[in-house]
Amino acid sequence: MPAMWRAIAAWREILTRKMLSGDAHNLLGVDAAPRATHVRLRIFPDGGVARLRVYGEVVPDWRRLAARGDVDLAAVEHGGFVVGCSDMFFGSRHNLIMPGDATHMGDGWETRRRRGPGHDWTIVKLGARGTVRRVEIDTRHFKGNAPGACSLEAHAGDEQWIDLLTRTPLQPHGRHVFEDDVRAIGDVTYVRFNIFPDGGVGRLRLFGRPAS
Repeated sequence: MPAMWRAIAAWREILTRKMLSGDAHNLLGVDAAPRATHVRLRIFPDGGVARLRVYGEVVPDWRRLAARGDVDLAAVEHGGFVVGCSDMFFGSRHNLIMPGDATHMGDGWETRRRRGPGHDWTIVKLGARGTVRRVEIDTRHFKGNAPGACSLEAHAGDEQWIDLLTRTPLQPHGRHVFEDDVRAIGDVTYVRFNIFPDGGVGRLRLFGRPAS
């Protein structure tokens, strides 16, 4: 075993030895696993595994992150989660907060064309309650199907939605940064991203400071 792995603190077993089926998707439940940064997979006695997926809840070190200044409170790697949306016919809502830039239209969130009144929306639960200071909305790759405008609302619990960014025009295939237009409404937990009337967005970034 390489020295770097021997240096890691003692491994804790979170799943006992299980039988696997060949040519299959094996789903195995894990109870009461500790917070961890590494996972070691052991196979008996040998063989091939196509993919390993480890599902759970992100638990970031907010003290360390906050020391860097403003951080993306919505990012999936910081515990953000897209809890719902009005539609995601062409692209998943979860793509909005994924790491890195969107590489193509299918790597973003895109809704179908509306034939009636209204607009599309999605709601993001922040990784930590905090104050949003800067917003980035990336419509790159969406050249003929980007929303014409957007707005953001937020709240910290059971309160009414409060405007964080009023309705603002968006351009296709561009990266939009809003700071002066972001309202100082204090610490929030949820943000609702509205697009008018529909369309596609690659990434949504909500930079700010977690509540102390």
